[in-house]
Amino acid sequence: MTNDPTPDPSLSWTAPVPPDDGRPIVSFGVPEGYDERVRARPLGVRIRTRTAAVAACVVLGVGLIGGAVTGSWLTGEDGADSSVSAFVAAGELWHSVPVDQLFPPTVQGQGAGPGGADRTWTRIAVAPDSGCANAFDPLLSDVLAPVGCQRLLRAAYTDATQSYVTTVGILFTKADISTMTALSTRFKNENLANRTDLMPRPYAAKGTLAAGFGDKQRASWTVSVLTDAPVVVYAVSGWSDGRKVDVPEPADEAVTSGGTTAPAQAGLGNEAQGLADRVERSLRKTVDSPSGTSETSDTSQTSEKKTS
Repeated sequence: MTNDPTPDPSLSWTAPVPPDDGRPIVSFGVPEGYDERVRARPLGVRIRTRTAAVAACVVLGVGLIGGAVTGSWLTGEDGADSSVSAFVAAGELWHSVPVDQLFPPTVQGQGAGPGGADRTWTRIAVAPDSGCANAFDPLLSDVLAPVGCQRLLRAAYTDATQSYVTTVGILFTKADISTMTALSTRFKNENLANRTDLMPRPYAAKGTLAAGFGDKQRASWTVSVLTDAPVVVYAVSGWSDGRKVDVPEPADEAVTSGGTTAPAQAGLGNEAQGLADRVERSLRKTVDSPSGTSETSDTSQTSEKKTS
């Protein structure tokens, strides 16, 4: 890793709450064409009845349309606008919610380990929020360039045995929904998340178990491009003793049953995938229910936030 800037002590971030868009649901009755004895009515009666029913439906329909339009004018939103508002709100979370909400001090991973074993991860450091300069290998930077970089948040975790370290990153982009969707489609179609030359870089937090976690120590990784938020979530894992890894393996391959590679047998794919998945879930929960965003961050004034 290259030099990290001094921490931003204001990692306390309150997200706006998008208004609900409730609409009335109206069911129309089917006009009757027969009398109470199930006999066909005279033609004139049917015509008059149908004419009256049609007139009533027209009046009611016009009223509903007018009401809906008026409601849209009053709220300033419709279904599409609501989705866009949520997307935009998600892009502001990097400075509007507490660091502990995006990167919890302790993360429980029920069934996240090899064979469905439980995992517990402890946060050991949080990097100062920053831009993306030198945060990714050049090729990955090129791939991510179309969505831009608004802010990058990173944290380092270790498992309960302190055998492994994992960097989890949340990249907040500058992209709109269509651009994020295009990037997500490219990742899927070209299998970019599994390319070794597109591994994310780790965060080597000084004075922690992750201090020796550099590029050559990367063992397993995962990258997730969201389409309902301008966000890319990733994680990269390795051994805490700083050993080099000759053949890294993407997490979705390392977690398959019967894996024989060192990352697979050590469960490092589970470390990366499990943590990234739970950080992403926490992010989505914050977008859906931002009521907890009034908390404040306890980010320290030192160069890195560390926990023992």
